[in-house]
Amino acid sequence: MQASDRFNINSQLEHLQAKYVGTGHADLNRYEWAVNIQRDSYASYVGHYPILAYFALAENESIGRERYNFMQKMLLPCGPPPEREDD
Repeated sequence: MQASDRFNINSQLEHLQAKYVGTGHADLNRYEWAVNIQRDSYASYVGHYPILAYFALAENESIGRERYNFMQKMLLPCGPPPEREDD
C-alpha cells in the first residue's frame, strides 16, 4: 500500500463521516455510538412495515401504537447523556 492510497482512503472516510452522522468519527464516545445504533434500529423498524407488524403482534399492540412507541424511544434511546469531565 502506497502513501497516496492511504491518503485517498482517509479522505474518503472523512467525506463519509461528514456526510452521514451515524458513521462516527475519531472523537465519538461510547454513549454517542450507542445512541446512533439505537436510533438507526428504531428508524428501520418504523420504515419496514412487516417488521413493525411483527413487533405489534408480538407485543399485542396496534401498529400505530407500536410506531408511536418507537418514535418516542428515538428521543433518548439510551437514557440521558453522561456527565462530561472537563479537562
